Amino acid sequence: MYKVFVNQNLIVLTSQIQLDSKIKTYSLKETSINKIVLKAKKHKNIYLYHHKTNKLLSLFKKKIKVIKAGGGIVKNSLNQILFIYRRKTWDLPKGKVDKGESIDQTALREVCEETGVNELEIVNFNTITYHIFKNDEKYCLKETAWYNMKSNFVGKFKPEEKEGITKVVWKTKSEIKKKKNIYSNIRLLLDI
Repeated sequence: MYKVFVNQNLIVLTSQIQLDSKIKTYSLKETSINKIVLKAKKHKNIYLYHHKTNKLLSLFKKKIKVIKAGGGIVKNSLNQILFIYRRKTWDLPKGKVDKGESIDQTALREVCEETGVNELEIVNFNTITYHIFKNDEKYCLKETAWYNMKSNFVGKFKPEEKEGITKVVWKTKSEIKKKKNIYSNIRLLLDI
């Protein structure tokens, strides 16, 4: 099973048919990406079914342009997490892979560029998240590899304004959990 977000709406890729009549289930193989996104927006949560578990993600990726990205869940010595504020929403620093760059190098570079934090160390790989966004009138799937990182940075943050970032802050899980304007995939990622 894979979870793909379209803003706050959820698309679940599954190899198990859902018996609950309230859950909208569609054939992954027979549905276009435009119809998938429209159905996800209409129903909030939908399921896309294919009988082969190992084919779910590859079939979905054939329908949409995939953009690979890397990001960081950065914690300091007080167990606070580094957050950015962009487009009136709290998020974690992340960004697209540059040519010739490994995904972990991308994650480190993007965290530094978006926040000004340069004392970063990768602790380990966390997970991959998926979300759909529109670029030049076409839907794209952002596949973000997340790394747990740590930093003892105490300097002045430098929000990357050209990326629309207006704030960079350290926040605890309990502080960010109270915020309503945080993406669902970030809530899932942080288990809040």
